[in-house]
Amino acid sequence: MPAQPRSGCAINAAVEVLGDNWSLIVLRDIIFGNRRHFRELLTCNNEGIASNMLASRLKKLIDEGLLTRADAARGQRAEYSLTEAGIQTLPVMVALGTWGMTHRETSRELTIRSRLMAEDPQLVDGLMDELRETHLGVPRPNPDAPRSSERLQAAYEAEIAGS
Repeated sequence: MPAQPRSGCAINAAVEVLGDNWSLIVLRDIIFGNRRHFRELLTCNNEGIASNMLASRLKKLIDEGLLTRADAARGQRAEYSLTEAGIQTLPVMVALGTWGMTHRETSRELTIRSRLMAEDPQLVDGLMDELRETHLGVPRPNPDAPRSSERLQAAYEAEIAGS
């Protein structure tokens, strides 16, 4: 059960869950990197999250209803999945990415996805449908449509190749 916010303010309620230094980064790595296991989240993180901090954030995101953790049999890795609330952080990340590109120094190759999603809201909708399929088992409404994730990955790879 999510914690009760300090006030009834919607911005405060969101910031209490997403406003720390790591929660959105963990969600970003799950959403865009498809990192679903603790070790992947720890070792493939560009910002260098510590293992105790990652464990704390994963627990918090589960407690707040943004992630679930599948029970793992002995010797297997536990898998984290987004909930609908976690999937709906994507537009927030797009807005934050747009703000970051506008007001902070960023690298072109690490902002290509943010730029494309800011320019084309259909990419965001398509990616959210893909996340629902992957994490919640809900089939995409139009399974024959090109995947937003493939378009975003192709643009990222083209940017890296051109650098």
